[in-house]
Amino acid sequence: MEKFAFMIHPLDISDMSRKFNFAKYLPGKLVEKAIRCLPAMKVSHITGVASAFNEAEGWFVACPLTARQMIELPEKYVIKRIIAAGRVAERLGAKILGLGAFTSVVGDAGITVANNLNISVTTGNSFTVATAIQGAKKAAELMGHNFQNSNIVIIGATGSIGKVCTQYLAREVKNLTLVARDIYKLEGLANKILYDYGLAVRVTSNVNKALRNADVIIAVTSAVDTIIGPEDLKPGAVICDVSRPRNVSRQVAEQRDDVLVIEGGVVEVPSEVEFNLDFGFPKGTAYACMAETMILALERRYESYTLGRELTLKQVEEIERLAEKHGFKVAGFRSFERAISNEEIKNIRNRANIKAAKQCSVNKINSSKKSLTK
Repeated sequence: MEKFAFMIHPLDISDMSRKFNFAKYLPGKLVEKAIRCLPAMKVSHITGVASAFNEAEGWFVACPLTARQMIELPEKYVIKRIIAAGRVAERLGAKILGLGAFTSVVGDAGITVANNLNISVTTGNSFTVATAIQGAKKAAELMGHNFQNSNIVIIGATGSIGKVCTQYLAREVKNLTLVARDIYKLEGLANKILYDYGLAVRVTSNVNKALRNADVIIAVTSAVDTIIGPEDLKPGAVICDVSRPRNVSRQVAEQRDDVLVIEGGVVEVPSEVEFNLDFGFPKGTAYACMAETMILALERRYESYTLGRELTLKQVEEIERLAEKHGFKVAGFRSFERAISNEEIKNIRNRANIKAAKQCSVNKINSSKKSLTK
């Protein structure tokens, strides 16, 4: 039987209550201090991973640091803690280790970790790109958008995931806007896209400006805090939030019932898998980065498949083929940790159409008033 492991960590202190119930009763700062004293550990045994070609078992191993700690603590210290969790995976017998959430972005995105372990390491970002785009396309279609002609915005476009998303979509769409902090990197990426694919893309470092007219948004930044609020979005917008922690504020769900937010990279595992850990997903589903680790194990591809800041379309397309071979596919949509049905999406679309029509009427009235006063 093939063997793998996947590394997790608490995104924030509230996640600690999933493993340690008493944590919910303690002050946040105290819990965060206590986390640093915890050693790397095995969290659960994963069983029942199977396809028509092979079977595998695995383990969740934990690096007990929150997302904010991974960003704010000294990089060498954080990487040392990640390596320690990787050694737990080695001792369990895993032959490949997937890096989850912020363990995949700290430092050099897994390269140093892989160099210090005796097993293969992958960030899972190749399959994350594939499933994010698949999910965004399907969601856009359900919301009534023609994906090819939609105004598509990629936030975090110069990051490793963002660049490949840009390359992938440049072959298929007509209107693409790239957003990142560094305008010089954006301009360099835009020039490459024009040269390679013949598509002239728009670039900006102003997130709010880019979102104003976006039909479909793919958010792939490594920001610790949310950057998309309810006031940023037009009616009918589709947001595929790949980032963890999420880029979309929970206020969007509370205040905007006319936009659709989906979690990128949610995958159905093709077997009676038992994760033996509640990470907020419906039974039998997982993040795409987890799925990539399972796929590689089932394929006996014990290699460091996705590492570092540079992804390639070739990697993305290959892992798509392997996923199809072993029966992994994009699952039904989720939004803010809950499943969302097609009927709910239909209702969101209807509300968006009504709101857009009202806005159009108001704009016409205002335009007429301006004409009369001239």
